[in-house]
This record gives sequence, C-alpha cells and structure tokens, in this order.
Amino acid sequence: METMKQRLFAKTALSAALLAVLSGCASKADIASPAWDADKTYKITILHTNDHHGRFWQNKNGEYGMAARKTLLDELRTEVQAEGGTALLLSGGDINTGVPESDLQDAEPDFKGMNMLGYDAMALGNHEFDNPLEVLRKQEAWAEFPMLSANIYDKETGKRLFQPYQIFEQQGIKIAVIGLTTEDTAKIGNPEYISGIDFRDPKSEAKKIIAELKETEKPDVIIAATHMGHYENGNRGVNAPGDVALARYVDEGDLDMIVGGHSQEPVCMEGPNMYNKNFNPGDACQPDQQNGTWIVQAHEWGKYVGRADFEFQNGELEMVSYNLIPVNLKKKVKMPDGSKKRVFIQDEITEDQDVLSFLTPYQEKGQDQLNIKIAKSNGKLEGDRNVVRFKQTNLGRLIAASHMQRAKADFAVMNSGGVRDSIEAGDITYKDVLTVQPFGNIVTYTDMTGAEVLDYLNVVATKPVDSGAYAQFYGISMVVEKGKVHDVKIGAKALDLNTTYRFTIPSFNAAGGDGYPKIAGHAGYINTGFVDAEVLKEFLQANSPIDVNAYAPKGEIVYK
Repeated sequence: METMKQRLFAKTALSAALLAVLSGCASKADIASPAWDADKTYKITILHTNDHHGRFWQNKNGEYGMAARKTLLDELRTEVQAEGGTALLLSGGDINTGVPESDLQDAEPDFKGMNMLGYDAMALGNHEFDNPLEVLRKQEAWAEFPMLSANIYDKETGKRLFQPYQIFEQQGIKIAVIGLTTEDTAKIGNPEYISGIDFRDPKSEAKKIIAELKETEKPDVIIAATHMGHYENGNRGVNAPGDVALARYVDEGDLDMIVGGHSQEPVCMEGPNMYNKNFNPGDACQPDQQNGTWIVQAHEWGKYVGRADFEFQNGELEMVSYNLIPVNLKKKVKMPDGSKKRVFIQDEITEDQDVLSFLTPYQEKGQDQLNIKIAKSNGKLEGDRNVVRFKQTNLGRLIAASHMQRAKADFAVMNSGGVRDSIEAGDITYKDVLTVQPFGNIVTYTDMTGAEVLDYLNVVATKPVDSGAYAQFYGISMVVEKGKVHDVKIGAKALDLNTTYRFTIPSFNAAGGDGYPKIAGHAGYINTGFVDAEVLKEFLQANSPIDVNAYAPKGEIVYK
C-alpha cells in the first residue's frame, strides 16, 4: 500500500551544549564513545494513535477497527525495516470508555488487542480513571507494554503510582519515552475513585524527569507520550495546560517530540500557531512545532495512524516526513442516479484475520442484550460533542428529565461531558443508551433552600461552553449574564429564597467533578443508588415513542 509523505524543512536539533550529555550511554567513561557511529545516518520512525475509547471493532460503515490497524501497522513496519530503520508505536492514552462492548468488559479486548498490534508504550489518559483503581491495575496486567505517567502520585505516600518513563534502545540510539497525564483528571475524573490520587503539574514533572534522565540514562532522544490536549498557540481556555505549554516550558532542545491525545483532533498546522481548518482525511498534514519540539496527535478512535520519519546523525534528530494515514475512512460521494454512497478515501485495508478472530468473541459477547430495542423516536436526539457542549439540546434535556422524574425533583442539572453521543432517529437500543451514558454514574438529589440554589447556579450555570462542565437543564429557566444568574424560575414560578427545592445531579458532579460545588456532604444530599444509564433506559421505554421536539430547548436558558 502506498503512503503519502510530506517533506518538511524545519529541523529539530539538540543544542550543542547538550550534545556532550545526550550522546552518552551509561557511564561517564562512555560519553566520548556513543553506541551509534559518528557521521552515520540512522532512520527512526514513530507511529502513534490516541483516544481509542473502546473502538476495537470497526464501526457500522466499516471504518477503522483494530484488525485493519494491525494490517496497516505491519505494512508500515515492513517498509521502515526495508529502508534500514526501526519503529516505535506509541499511544496518547484514553483506551477506556466509549463503546458498550468494551465498557462492559473493562476494555479487555482493547488492551489485549494492543498487545497483538505491538504497542511499545502508552500515556495514561484521564479516562483510565473512570473505573476503580483495581480495574486499572488489572488492565496493567493485561498490557504487555508500559502504561506511563510521571505526574501521578499517591497523596498519602507521596510516591509515584505509575512508571514514569521507559527506555528503548534501537540501532544503538537510546530513546526515552516519558508519560504525562492532564492535571484536569483531578477535576474531570470520577472523584469516588481518585480522591487519594495527586495529579501534579505535568510541565514541572517533565522538567524534573528530563534532568534525572540526563544524569542517569543519558538518552539520545527524548519523547513525551502525553494525554494533555493540543490547543492552538496555547490558548487552552478553561482546560489545563496542554502540549504547546509543555513544549514552551522545557528548555529548547530538551524534548524532541510530543505524541499527544485528549483534545481528540488531527494536529495539522497551516502556519505557525495556526490550525489547518480545511484538513480532510488523506490530505498532507504538517504537525506543530514549538520551541524545537514536534507535536503530533492522530484525532481519535484509531481513525488514523500517525507516521513521523526521522533521521538521526551525530546526536541530532531531524524530521524528514510526517503523515496521518486514514484507517479505512470513507466519504460520501454522489452517484450518477443522484443517490449518495460511502466510498473509501484511500485503498481499503484488509483486516488481519488473527486479530479479527481474537476480537470476534468480545464483539459478540452480550450482543443479544445490547441490541434489544427499547424505544423509538421521531428524530435525532442531539448529543454530538461539538453541539451539546455549546448549547442546550433535546438529548441533554431528556436525560435531565429522566433523572428529575426518578428522584421526584423540581429541576435537574446534567453536565454535558456526561453525554457521550447522539441517538439517531428510529429504533433505540440498549447499546445506544450505554453509548450515551457509559460512566455508570448514580442519580443523586439534594434538597436546598432557594438561597442555596441561587448560589449553586451562580457556579454551575456560568460554566463556559466547549467544556464538559457546561450544564444542561430541565425544569428550570434563568438568564445568565456577566457571570451571574437572574430571573430564575422553577416550575414556571419565580425562585423563592426561603422555599426548599429538590434538584438532581450525577454523582460525579455531586462529588465535585468538573469543578462543580461538592455537595455530597450537604444535609439534604441523597445518593439514590440508581445508575444513570438504567434510569435513561426505563424513561425511554416508558415514554416511547419519543417526540424529540418535546425536549427541544425553547429559550429556558438565556445567555447574555
């Protein structure tokens, strides 16, 4: 299979002052005699993916999937080897959460599938903490590769909870891969599972580790596998600092490459600090470069395999080409009869039969239960990430309504980050429900006075768009203006500061997730014990057929 390469002209070079250190091996006596040969050019290729989110199987249109990815990876490795080079395969994390078949099996097919695909290392993502820590430890045991993070500590002991880095030696070249995880995990992770974990500043931890590596391992190349997010020109909004901030924070020449994840996008630049907003699958892609560090990210779900080809000579590393290779992605084309058909953007990649055979039992497990039709609707229930995190939607409101009804509450608050997908018009299955609500949060309610409610809304209703904290509401109306709320009405009646009201919130947010006020200790707080997905399932069943227009926003929440 032919792959497209884009020639890049920028050069990533280690500073002269560092060469004496970085070109060394294990001891001071060996510094003058590195394991690689002077004046010889070595070829090193970094392959990468990120934000897998349970997509071990191809989607309904036959796109991506681990079996096809295996075939592509084998072809790329064969090509690299034929050119005299070696390759590393890295992941930017978030293997967990997103597809019921994976979620119900603790991502066992995903981690064991990654073994078959030959991953060398991964960064721990925030969604690796969606489950109790013992589940993550089980996943570590399944994985035949290191799961890295240098900035995650045990609060009680002050010691790191995970392996901070891994050293690889290829062709006599020492490559250090450091793992880093967004400190936002403390805010967006499930508080019930991470209360004893300290997510420290990954930038300062990276600087610390790099200094340690120079003293101990003396690597020739340093790569950070991160789950921190890429934000154009470092404009991160409410998010924790990402890859651009990291690259700018370390000393120039200290970090050769960042293999990222978390923001779930193809990092393709049009110019310095400018995204290529017109990038389409199959197009040339130039990664970002900040402070001498290349930054890459391969969108999400295994839709692409990123390939970065480097040449190493005399202690200097130069990127010579980069490509984002689509994995059986398709586009719609108009046929002569006027109909539209999905066709492969590039040549179809055949699925590896060994991987397919291994994954098939996992895919089939529980299908009878997952594909049970529980309801139907007359239109799309909108939960797309780029919509539900920006405005009120019928699905966000419907989920809130289901919680409100179960708790016999006066109104409901639902974080948009807990709405993971849309539900298309027509038949609705249990699988659809679990895809939309994969986290297993519990419906909670709290009784508060109107004065307390107003204080709460002044925090929650003012959360910014483009974040999972942005709130969906049901049973309440208000105006949000200049960081405050006013004209609040509950059940069409003006808020009375002395009346007691009941509202629902997912247990994740009640425990302080997404930066919401922690109310789990409030005197009026009750954990109902009802799992959100089951509540949504029963609500859909009871109200089928669903009229999506009945849940459409009608100006209840006004932002000025």
